[in-house]
Amino acid sequence: MRIAPPLQIGPLDPDAQDAVRRLAAETADHDGVAPLSEQPLLHLGTDADWLTHVVAHDKHGGTIGYAQVDRGGDVAGAELVVHPDHRRRHTGSMLLRTAERDARLPAVSGAPGQRGKPLRVWAHGDLPPARAFAAARGYDVARELLFLARPLAGAAPSGTAQAPDGFTVRGFRPGEDDDAWVALNARAFADHPEQGRLTADDLRARAAEPWFDAAGFFLVEPAGGGAPVAYLWTKVEPGQPDGARDGEVYAVGVDPAAQGHGLGRALTAVALEHLAAVGCDRAVLYVDGDNTAARATYDRAGFTTAARDVQYAPAPATMS
Repeated sequence: MRIAPPLQIGPLDPDAQDAVRRLAAETADHDGVAPLSEQPLLHLGTDADWLTHVVAHDKHGGTIGYAQVDRGGDVAGAELVVHPDHRRRHTGSMLLRTAERDARLPAVSGAPGQRGKPLRVWAHGDLPPARAFAAARGYDVARELLFLARPLAGAAPSGTAQAPDGFTVRGFRPGEDDDAWVALNARAFADHPEQGRLTADDLRARAAEPWFDAAGFFLVEPAGGGAPVAYLWTKVEPGQPDGARDGEVYAVGVDPAAQGHGLGRALTAVALEHLAAVGCDRAVLYVDGDNTAARATYDRAGFTTAARDVQYAPAPATMS
């Protein structure tokens, strides 16, 4: 029987992708928080110059660790997971060293004049072991992503959420609105390291997921017609137990040219109304810790911080 090498770098075949998904699920059951976010899971089958897959195996060839390095943005973003039964055996250090090496690679193989990018490593849930791991390797917190939640009991009755004067809200039409949404999303999140990079292919990949429901996707247009100026996307994972169903305010984007009209506040109200109507018990969302405007909107809507994810970066003294 052929045994996989301890560390394997390169594209993942379907069996390897399934092994990483099982690793992530088992780790989530143990830690109480998912170790990999949605984007790297969607990219498990992607083979591109700007993306690196790293799989760690035990002596029997089983998958015990995984890292993904995305060099497609201004920084190289990495996500790592090590099975709970195989921690403190240098697997995490080996994955991190590989991510550090790959962060120095160009986004496109052979591209002239390209240098490596700063490395940022996500720690979902900011658990104590992750903090200790980062501190021991000279990493500091560079970014904070807050997980906010609020109960939906007492949410506004259906039909009461309204767009501000001069605007209308309508449903997203898959296949017809794709390009308009991509352009709007790029404008709304021009400074966001992940969201603003989404393409039509990324949109279609999410539309193929079991949770996607076009009825929970809304566009805002000027009342007199024209291109959309804001959007709301909600997400409800299937299979959640009765009485504990979370509905996510997946994304709210407003064109900078349309800010100041209360569209973010109005779309938050639409989201709460919709999620309550489809039977969710709690509304949740993610927001960057330094996004003071969005946090103020969500504070007014009754959200509070339930958890946080952090992105670590090498401290200046550790960078070479």
